[in-house]
Amino acid sequence: MDLIKLRSQNLLMEANNVEITNDVNINLTAFLNKKSYSSIALLCDENTYEHCLPLIIDSLPEHWLIQIESGEENKNIDTCQQIWQAFTEGSFDRNSLLINLGGGVIGDMGGFAASTYKRGIDFINIPTTLLAQVDASVGGKLGIDFMGFKNHIGLFNEPEVIIIDSIFFDTLLPVEVRSGFAEVIKHGLIADQNYWESISDFELKNADWSEIVKQSVEIKKNVVKQDPFESGLRKILNFGHTIGHGIESTYLDHPNGRLLHGEAIAKGMICEAFLSTKKTGLSKHDLDLISNYLLKVFGHEKIDETLFENIIQLIYQDKKNTGKVINSSLLQAIGKCAVNIPIGEPDIIDSLFYYNSLAEHS
Repeated sequence: MDLIKLRSQNLLMEANNVEITNDVNINLTAFLNKKSYSSIALLCDENTYEHCLPLIIDSLPEHWLIQIESGEENKNIDTCQQIWQAFTEGSFDRNSLLINLGGGVIGDMGGFAASTYKRGIDFINIPTTLLAQVDASVGGKLGIDFMGFKNHIGLFNEPEVIIIDSIFFDTLLPVEVRSGFAEVIKHGLIADQNYWESISDFELKNADWSEIVKQSVEIKKNVVKQDPFESGLRKILNFGHTIGHGIESTYLDHPNGRLLHGEAIAKGMICEAFLSTKKTGLSKHDLDLISNYLLKVFGHEKIDETLFENIIQLIYQDKKNTGKVINSSLLQAIGKCAVNIPIGEPDIIDSLFYYNSLAEHS
């Protein structure tokens, strides 16, 4: 059996490592009792240290605490060096464990740091945001940003377990919950029309988060099982992200402040839904449904035309591209998505102008 096939089978076996619970402490204790680690570290930021760590502290054995600064702007090699330095100073060996307590930045970067330290130590994720629970923590993608490009350096590796508990949502600001909801919307748009219809019919404040997280995780797990290394089907999970990541990265250094991930992806989904009507047959009716709902949830802020060129240049670094061909994932209908659809600079500009034209409707 060749190495790629073996690696794929290993990831498939790990695809059931998600535990959705109403008591994170029971699951965490059960996992730790099955293992015998020489050293344990917990990675958090200042927010999860204050608000989330107290919820699990009584279930933790003796451990090293590694606290980093929050924010996408700190998801970089310098912060990784802080984590590796802590492992080294603690004499961590390959029978050590890292517990990632936080959102997508903590999970992505902590998993990357653990997977590269001494060629890999175990790690688990306890995602504390809606975004991390339904998307970032599931699927084995790990990485850091580099030279302004999102997730430019990384690898595939699954945590030993992902423990999901909606109790952490009580620690979040409403805008952070809304940001994560963008990925929930995406799951319906790319894979399940009925799910889309159900989530587009309620207000966020009335959401049954346990059920929503369960359904979204199942959608993502099903896609990842079929395509662990993003060679085909898994690319549908990138809908909204080709343009959305370009927007998000552009705003990292914008004087008006950065966008949350979901806010940028919402803009990207509107742009890419517009391109779907041009390239993959999405109906104007569906485009209007998608645009109007995303505007209802996320509002509208025009993207300055002076930023268009920077957005395009960042999109050229997208990992799905082939050479200088920009590949995107576009909708054929709500619940059905096509991959590897080439788009050019004029398409991107047209889509950004379309997004800006919606200001009068928001």
